[in-house]
Amino acid sequence: MKYLLIFLLILVIFVISVTLGAHNDQVVTFNYLVAQGEYRVSTLLATLFGTGFVLGWIICGLFYLRTRIALGRAERKIKRLELQLETPAEPVSQPVVSKE
Repeated sequence: MKYLLIFLLILVIFVISVTLGAHNDQVVTFNYLVAQGEYRVSTLLATLFGTGFVLGWIICGLFYLRTRIALGRAERKIKRLELQLETPAEPVSQPVVSKE
């Protein structure tokens, strides 16, 4: 249900942005590092928004992956320590020292 609501919210935002972009045909000059170009405002905004959205998902995905890997390592370490607790340690025999 939660994912359905998120999907509907994204869909509504997309429809609103397409509707607003369709009525905005103004051409602007966009200067970027190596060149410059003339683009429609709606096309430029949609492209930059899409690029930012994808970049954000990639960065969040990398953080999520790093956290999952750390969690897996911690779970393996816990399992290894629990196994050590279950197996009794062999008593260390003390060498007999005779006092003469």
